[in-house]
Amino acid sequence: MVTAVLPLYLVAGLGLSPLGFGLLDGIYNGFSALVRLVGGHLADRGGGRHKWVAGFGYGLSAACKPLLLLAHSLTPIGLVLAADRTGKGLRTAPRDALISLSSTPATRGRAFGVHRAMDTAGALLGPLVAFLILRATVDGYDAVFTVSFCVAVVGVLVLVLFVPGDTRTKAGARSTRSTRSAEGTRPTRPRDTTETHPRKATESAAPPTPEDPAGTTAPPTLRAALSLLATPAVRRITLCALLLGLATVSDAFVFLLLQRRLGVPDRWFALLPLGTAAAFLLLAVPLGRLADRIGSRRLFLAGHGALLLVYALLLSAWHGAALPYVVLLLHGGFYAATDGVLMAAASESVPEELRSSGLALVQTGQALARFVCSLGFGAAWTAWGDRTALAGSAVLLALGVLVSLALRPTPSEGPA
Repeated sequence: MVTAVLPLYLVAGLGLSPLGFGLLDGIYNGFSALVRLVGGHLADRGGGRHKWVAGFGYGLSAACKPLLLLAHSLTPIGLVLAADRTGKGLRTAPRDALISLSSTPATRGRAFGVHRAMDTAGALLGPLVAFLILRATVDGYDAVFTVSFCVAVVGVLVLVLFVPGDTRTKAGARSTRSTRSAEGTRPTRPRDTTETHPRKATESAAPPTPEDPAGTTAPPTLRAALSLLATPAVRRITLCALLLGLATVSDAFVFLLLQRRLGVPDRWFALLPLGTAAAFLLLAVPLGRLADRIGSRRLFLAGHGALLLVYALLLSAWHGAALPYVVLLLHGGFYAATDGVLMAAASESVPEELRSSGLALVQTGQALARFVCSLGFGAAWTAWGDRTALAGSAVLLALGVLVSLALRPTPSEGPA
């Protein structure tokens, strides 16, 4: 709900310039990068803390919703958004680790697809509710922020009361049962695990967790998490996420550009995210299954190809009635092919005991890159206009895709 109205609220309601909005949008999308590693590390150290660290992050973000009612200038709004994104940074990696540890490598893409579909169902309803509130009330923005806070509190309660906490033991037990069942139905024979199970070979290549003299696993450390970058597969996917994130224009700018192209009235602006959310919802599970079949890396790059088409359409001279539908469909397809798929790909290379920290590493690179992109895009829009800024982003995105294609995994690492 807040995401749907925030761009218009800041630009039209408070009169911020594109540069000022780019600064706040960069904070909104990139500030969480500063605390993602902290959230991932805290979740890994406790064994079963993933749920509680995620719950604290969601609670912090929920508490920031009513504070937007009190902020009416650049500095206080920036502080509120920074606190909100701190909550996002703390929760994202533990939440994705919960999903990863609750699934198997063969179904991980589908598992993330299901989560993103459910998440997007809320994102689909949010703009619609925000639109109805803006039409029905006088002080519409205040009402949107208040209702959003109430819904967020309910979401935190559902997480705390109903979501299982320690999935690591359950995932390991399920894997053990599957292995024993398979061994009981066929003769045991030597085999080359590097050839028959490339994904497991990739996971085993990750740095092991240090053990104490008694033989028990020592608590994960930040140094162990950062050492994951020494693993070629983790380093490669983090670099790809960073390069492509540098050219990923935020949703808010895409919707503002589309509104300017079509002359959409302000009161209808909140409905634009509905198109992206609907496409994301419909495509998340099918594309997650496709990632399990063809490889997460291929689908991840194809998703950025869809985003490149979005840029091309916004730069083109086409003003047909189908333009918004095509743009929003491709935009939603981009997220369906990249958001959960990136986490599924990264999960294949990170050991369970460092799963949350490893995913946080990849997310941090991507978030920092998008933070830089928002600042740069807002500055370029202010200096040279929206079309020049978007054209520059399109060129950078095309170069990023080409470089990522060159960063291919070695045969010993398996498909990514």
